[in-house]
Amino acid sequence: MMTSVDTELIRVLSDPLRLRIVTLLARETLCTTHLVEETAARQTNLSNHLRVLREAGVVETEPCGRFTYYKLRPDVIAQLGGQFADLAESARTAAENKRACP
Repeated sequence: MMTSVDTELIRVLSDPLRLRIVTLLARETLCTTHLVEETAARQTNLSNHLRVLREAGVVETEPCGRFTYYKLRPDVIAQLGGQFADLAESARTAAENKRACP
């Protein structure tokens, strides 16, 4: 049973704007213009966060004319969810284990 969580992915998703982007992309595929409107972030700031998400494998791009659309990779989020589920299961089992003090 796996009991570790992808700390790099947690770091990537811990930023409030990146988490907001992921939440929006969980509902629909959006272009940068849509994301700027939805988040009220500056385009350059948003682009930097999208780059981080793309490099972490959380989102993928889809060119469409002069626009770039972003979509969430649900398998990555599901894998992280599975890691947390494994951690919770390990904690349930660990509740019965108690290390004696020296």
